[in-house]
Amino acid sequence: MSSENKQIVRRFFKDLWNKGNLAVADQIIAPNHALHDPATPDLGKGPDGMKQIVTLYRSAFPDVQFTIDHMIDADNFVTTRYTATGTHKGELRGIAPTNKAIKVEGILITRMSRGRFGESWVIWDALGLMEQLGAVPALEKAKAQTAK
Repeated sequence: MSSENKQIVRRFFKDLWNKGNLAVADQIIAPNHALHDPATPDLGKGPDGMKQIVTLYRSAFPDVQFTIDHMIDADNFVTTRYTATGTHKGELRGIAPTNKAIKVEGILITRMSRGRFGESWVIWDALGLMEQLGAVPALEKAKAQTAK
């Protein structure tokens, strides 16, 4: 049987991200929650900061869907390996819509506190996303061009 902490993380992906139900952030994100994500702008702490991040990416990828690939629950931490897919239909941090389908993998580590996200660390393939959108050249092409 899944732990309560795993269920909360599942709600984070299923309801907040996949469905875009921003009210879920108020229920599962602690007021002082800090997100550590070197690839995403700091939009503030707590539920409001998370709502802004979800809005940023869901505006660019309105059909975004997160699939949980694996979860580990240990003590007050839940580690989740996930895959996100979507279509680039809106502006993303200065990148005009490309209508390209994307697939990105990542890992989220969440410290749970009193049934909410207390603090989170995420590492995801931001470079891969930029390559898929054509915002940066694919590494293989860049290597071939520098070898000439």
